[in-house]
Amino acid sequence: MQIAITSQGADITSQVDSRFGRAKFFIVADTEAGGWAAHDNAQNLNAAQGAGIQAAQNVVGLNLEAVITGNVGPKAFSVLKAGGIAVYIGARGSVSDALEQLKAGELECVTEANVEGHWV
Repeated sequence: MQIAITSQGADITSQVDSRFGRAKFFIVADTEAGGWAAHDNAQNLNAAQGAGIQAAQNVVGLNLEAVITGNVGPKAFSVLKAGGIAVYIGARGSVSDALEQLKAGELECVTEANVEGHWV
């Protein structure tokens, strides 16, 4: 499975970023082959508005199957859902920890946003 994990840094030892739209990086991991790549989300870190929507559009453009994050707002969730991307929340620890949590069935696959818009 090709999956993006919100991250505070550019590798799998970095901590999961609890914010979706304003995460510093998205680590794209292949759960079957084991490889990963970092995708910078710098253009959305200080956006006055629309960070979640733009980040979600960028993730959809990567042709992934799922996202792991701490929280996701309604507009970003709507874009991800329209793009056919499953959203898992509740990740904690490092990106590699989050992948293990997914494999162990410890993350919740949500059917709606879990925070209001403009959550900080």
